[in-house]
Amino acid sequence: MKNKNNKIEITRKEALQRMGKYAALTAVGTFLILNPKKAQAQSPTPDDPLDPGGGLFD
Repeated sequence: MKNKNNKIEITRKEALQRMGKYAALTAVGTFLILNPKKAQAQSPTPDDPLDPGGGLFD
């Protein structure tokens, strides 16, 4: 059986470009998931009657 060593080599510049694309995609995804205004709008207020638990020291 032969060992196949199919190595695809890329340059440092290509590697940095690929890493930049993945970093940008990750940042956009994180921003969409953790959007502060949306998270604040969805969180219940302390005097919300639909909040069953209330605060820790209420």
